[in-house]
Amino acid sequence: MATARQLFQLQEIDLTIESEEKALKDKTGQLGESQLLIDARQRLASAQKQLDDLKKKQRATDGDIDDLTAKIRAIDEKLYGGRIRNPKELEGLQQEVDAFKAQRDKLETNELELMEKAESTQREIARATADLKKTESGWQDDQQRLALDIQGLKTRLADLRQTRQALTAEIDAKSLEIYNYLKKAKGQAVVRVEQGICRGCRISLPSSDLQQARSGRLAHCSSCGRVLYLP
Repeated sequence: MATARQLFQLQEIDLTIESEEKALKDKTGQLGESQLLIDARQRLASAQKQLDDLKKKQRATDGDIDDLTAKIRAIDEKLYGGRIRNPKELEGLQQEVDAFKAQRDKLETNELELMEKAESTQREIARATADLKKTESGWQDDQQRLALDIQGLKTRLADLRQTRQALTAEIDAKSLEIYNYLKKAKGQAVVRVEQGICRGCRISLPSSDLQQARSGRLAHCSSCGRVLYLP
């Protein structure tokens, strides 16, 4: 097989390897938890924390209401127990119990608001839980597909590298050296010749370059220096 054709095939293999390696890197980078999953978990955790805070406030409010109720009961016992007859003292106790009742009414209103917020938060938790379940299911499916894709890419890369190794064994060392140098320097070491034009620099080739390329010897474009390949 002509060396130029072998080098062109080698280049095609190398380009495919580079593409598959990039795909493998991209796929591997997608393994693990996605941002959608992280966000869904954070929304659920935030809603649960909010509910915990609301319940904590409810318990504290309940305790304050119980304390006020106990104080009111104690004052009522004094007011209606018959032991206190001083009108001024009775008036003071009545004012005190009225103040406690006003505080309790306010706390009871706050408690109702807390209960409504807690119910709303519980509904939010139910939605967030369903959303998380759906997101996790989709994520698990994606991870399974990624794992299969990655395994397929690894298998193809192993085959490509084996093919490359077999091909390079057929090419002489000097030609490989030229190929590697041009690949590093220009990105593309071997270019097709189509209608007498170098597809690397798109310049018409002189007849001497075309003759050498047709002869089977390793020919270079006199303009860009790349190896010429005539299909």
